[in-house]
Amino acid sequence: MKVLVIGAGLGGLALAQGLHRDGIDVQVFERRSDRTVGLQGYGLHLNEAGCAALQECLAPATWSKIDAIAGYAGSTAGFYDHRLRRLTRVGNGRQGSRRSISRLSLRELLLDGLPAQRLHWGREFERYEPLPDGGVRAHFVDGSHADGDLLVGADASNSQVRRQYLPDVNRQNTGVLTLAGRTPFTADVAAALPAEILDGTPNSIVPAGPGWMFVCAWHTSTHLPAEHSADSSYVVWAYVAGQAELPADVTRQTPTDLRDLVLSRIQTWSPALSTLVGGCDIDSVAPVRLRSMPELAPWTSSNVTLMGDAIHNMTPMAGVGANTALRDAAALRRALSDVTAGRLDLVTAVAAYETEMRGYANPAVTTSLRNARNAGKAARLPRTAFRILLRVADKVPPVKRAMFAA
Repeated sequence: MKVLVIGAGLGGLALAQGLHRDGIDVQVFERRSDRTVGLQGYGLHLNEAGCAALQECLAPATWSKIDAIAGYAGSTAGFYDHRLRRLTRVGNGRQGSRRSISRLSLRELLLDGLPAQRLHWGREFERYEPLPDGGVRAHFVDGSHADGDLLVGADASNSQVRRQYLPDVNRQNTGVLTLAGRTPFTADVAAALPAEILDGTPNSIVPAGPGWMFVCAWHTSTHLPAEHSADSSYVVWAYVAGQAELPADVTRQTPTDLRDLVLSRIQTWSPALSTLVGGCDIDSVAPVRLRSMPELAPWTSSNVTLMGDAIHNMTPMAGVGANTALRDAAALRRALSDVTAGRLDLVTAVAAYETEMRGYANPAVTTSLRNARNAGKAARLPRTAFRILLRVADKVPPVKRAMFAA
């Protein structure tokens, strides 16, 4: 069996690692010209499912390298009012199960051990066609092509594979926009913010009126080797609002103007939050329109499939996008192992993967979309009621369990 993977993101590379370990001929095609062009330097948090998926796909030695450089994140998620008074905190995984790692470092480690002949840089996907023998041919913009038994679209949220395969499945504009940046983890920032906000947990700042703020610290490991030390510890923040509540030209404003806009919106909030935003790395500040895939209905399976943002792109408001892509890699690898073992034919195995994937991806998409829309609402009465409910939940465990049931 030969598998063609379009896209060398985290999910596609994790899948390639797993298939390579299984002795399956896997070829990865990436439109970027090499392994460093156009990469984002932000860190990410690996949850328990993401870590398990990586361990399943990777050679033990590769996972050990990840384990050695990944820091630990907290095991809760917090809600605070705009004065940083606690509303409630909820469980967010087992203690020690959430890890923080540089996206660049993780990608480098996912590339390690893959033979050069399996990685094809500068190959932008154009279209695919079914072959008479039951295979599939991928065509690239440079006029080249590659033939395989299975084509996997791992080519991110604007997936060209999805546009051809499932043309009616498209991302939706949520009407919500974030103004996001990151601030170095300085002594002033650490002194101003509550310690439980700075342990790597995701935190929501919920005012009584318009706006919402997301705050999450990212920490390098104390054992980070020199070759992985480009990213120091920092705090990611994002001011969230309905696009109608922001200036019409907000997506064209300079980073300085965006920072000042956020500062103007939070001037009556806790001074610590103004310190956080005011001390940001100005080049990191950018507007992001939040888009989301709809709930995925079943489709007729074939020898073309999709994974990661290519099929279940979601808002960042649940913090599980990358982890869900890694789960895809492990699930698809397991399905294809049934093919090589003779237990299933290829299309039946792909159908099993897609059914499993929709089972965990749809709830994640739904949660992240709901969170984004709630954060973007400006009406005072529903927001006040939500804050009251959070305070009640903090005192009454059954209410908290009902509100935050998985």
